[in-house]
Amino acid sequence: MNKKYRPMLVAWELTRACNLKCSHCRASSIDNPEQDELTTKQAKEVINEIAEIGNILILTGGEPLMRNDIYKIAEYANKKELRVVLATNGTTLDKTKTQKMIDAGIQRVSISIDGATPKSHDNFRGIEGAYQQALDGIEILQKMKMPFQINTTITKQNVDELPELIEMAEQNNATAHHIFMLVPTGRGENLKGNEITPKKYEEILEWFYNKETEVNMELKATCAPHYYRILSQKGGKFKKKGLDMKTGGCLGGKMFCFISRTGEVYPCGYLPLTAGNVLEQKFTKIWNQSTLFKNLRNPNKLKGKCGECEYKKLCGGCRARAYAKTKNYLSEEPYCIHQPKKTKNKT
Repeated sequence: MNKKYRPMLVAWELTRACNLKCSHCRASSIDNPEQDELTTKQAKEVINEIAEIGNILILTGGEPLMRNDIYKIAEYANKKELRVVLATNGTTLDKTKTQKMIDAGIQRVSISIDGATPKSHDNFRGIEGAYQQALDGIEILQKMKMPFQINTTITKQNVDELPELIEMAEQNNATAHHIFMLVPTGRGENLKGNEITPKKYEEILEWFYNKETEVNMELKATCAPHYYRILSQKGGKFKKKGLDMKTGGCLGGKMFCFISRTGEVYPCGYLPLTAGNVLEQKFTKIWNQSTLFKNLRNPNKLKGKCGECEYKKLCGGCRARAYAKTKNYLSEEPYCIHQPKKTKNKT
């Protein structure tokens, strides 16, 4: 295995079932678990393979707490020395579930908050009362000393609320706040036109970078590869390890991958091109030998201005956005305003 490329972060969509109807959800979630989801036994077999080369396992959905075996899966992964994180909407958390998560060895919980007010969050999440239920869940996590982070998907609807969202996360003693720049795939296709403009995108990432020095928690931008170009331009610090690692731009197929509920392995949850299926091939073989992943690891294959950019190894552009716009995952990032030096020299 090329040690340069290890799956440091693996997100696993254990189920599409969810109690909410979020407008951006890539999973197009449903009400109940499905027959074709990997069984507990199959999940453990895949965990054995991930543990050979992986580090952090993110159990997600849908709503992973809707799987009855979630604690068994988490406990098994923990015993295999994977760092286990659980991503939830927080609306069903109680003391019993939180204690089970602690006992299973889950090291952090991520809660999605997408609005600074009940109205804006509930509109985004599709269920009235979701905001207060999530805050109630956060209160329980705090009391039981379970580390948690806040995740926020940024759209035109909530971009102006970002300062309040960061303040709310800090006031609630969140360990970190991760922002996710909208990728228009899955149910997110319904939000086309609600992405912030490329210019606003740049302004938000610059503001977010400056905000890091003002708060007592980790801040991380996800699905925002050119944040790392900004980080480099401003002389910021990269972080190579941990749950809030900041190593570079698009990590799909390089340090990150996404496993669907049926075992399909994707570069990320937003790029709908499969590298293989864990029910048909070993995870380690898919990671090391997939042509799709090999292409994503080669910056010289990038097209357009991404291919000419001096930051192509660091940033790489969002391959999912490129695919959503052109159906070519190697084409240029459509939401980046940076002009590469080579392009400038041609004009």
